[in-house]
Amino acid sequence: MKPAFVSSLLIALALGLTSQAWAERADRSKPMNIESDNLRHDDLKQVSVFTGRVVMTKGTIIIRGARLDVRQDAEGYQYGVVTAEPGLRAFFRQKRDGGEEYIEGEGETIEYDGRADNVKFIKRAELRRYQGTTLNDQVTGDVIVYDNITDVFTVDGARQTRNVNTGTPSGSRVRAMLSPRNAAAQDGARPEAASPAPSLRPSGALSGEKP
Repeated sequence: MKPAFVSSLLIALALGLTSQAWAERADRSKPMNIESDNLRHDDLKQVSVFTGRVVMTKGTIIIRGARLDVRQDAEGYQYGVVTAEPGLRAFFRQKRDGGEEYIEGEGETIEYDGRADNVKFIKRAELRRYQGTTLNDQVTGDVIVYDNITDVFTVDGARQTRNVNTGTPSGSRVRAMLSPRNAAAQDGARPEAASPAPSLRPSGALSGEKP
């Protein structure tokens, strides 16, 4: 397979293996609090639509966008779809257990699934991991799915579209910047041989379009 023609990539980032940091487990059971300019609620269908400068918080989770559609199933699990203003991206942020680590993400649409406990970023998607205020990892693609339970990221590149302006990048490639796990802890010191820095562990397969 030629790397130049890879249009999608499935990766599991071994984030926080040295510090054993995980997504904040308590967030899943926390209530969802929402602020917006307008609200339309259907009590029979258990569906609420918030519009205008929407801000949602759920434990350490913060989501911002132009519109938020929320529903709740019979078992009490909550689901949300956030859309951004035209030309902009919705925003997601969550703290991780075991220190000052944070996950941030953006996309034109963000989908939150309370039952599966995952977040999906759709179109111009980007995901970042911070240690305090220091950016450690950054991944971009067309669709990114972040699993809170397993800390696995699935990243898909954008498919080629017709009538693409050849003067601009097609955006069909997944891009990732991954920092060594022990670099921040040792502040630039040479890593010990007994402490290898984890980076990537395959989650399945590597696939792409044929040339």
